[in-house]
Amino acid sequence: MKRVWIGVISAIALVGGFSIRTIAFAQAPPETFPHVATVRQLMLDLIHPSSNDILLAIFRGGPKDEKEWAAVRRSAVTLAESGNLLMMEGRARDQGDWMKDAKLLVDVGNSAYKAAQAKNSDALAALAGAVDASCTTCHKQYRPNVFPKDGGSR
Repeated sequence: MKRVWIGVISAIALVGGFSIRTIAFAQAPPETFPHVATVRQLMLDLIHPSSNDILLAIFRGGPKDEKEWAAVRRSAVTLAESGNLLMMEGRARDQGDWMKDAKLLVDVGNSAYKAAQAKNSDALAALAGAVDASCTTCHKQYRPNVFPKDGGSR
């Protein structure tokens, strides 16, 4: 019986110690990492191709095989993580619209990933407007020469 209690106490201490370390780590100030790409490079090399790949898959009637579903999953993850990259210190232009617009990218990327993971063409198709809106909402604010606020692109 004594061995059981020692084992239980050891387990509690181990779990408790792990929790304390985890909490301490979570409260540590975040490290800053140097940016590899500019916002423009993220747009041209990650976000634009990924959003186009998702929209093309949707407008072609949805992915047809595992290879196409995998491509949509990769594009969806890229889109979601690109939104996170746009919110990093040094890229975030303001705490208002920029952050909300980047969060739209994260959300639509996550939703597209879940739809692709489930191989649900209907759920993916339902995201076409949200993918488009995640781009145009930001561009109207921050790229008016590309997408004027009054509508229509130049």
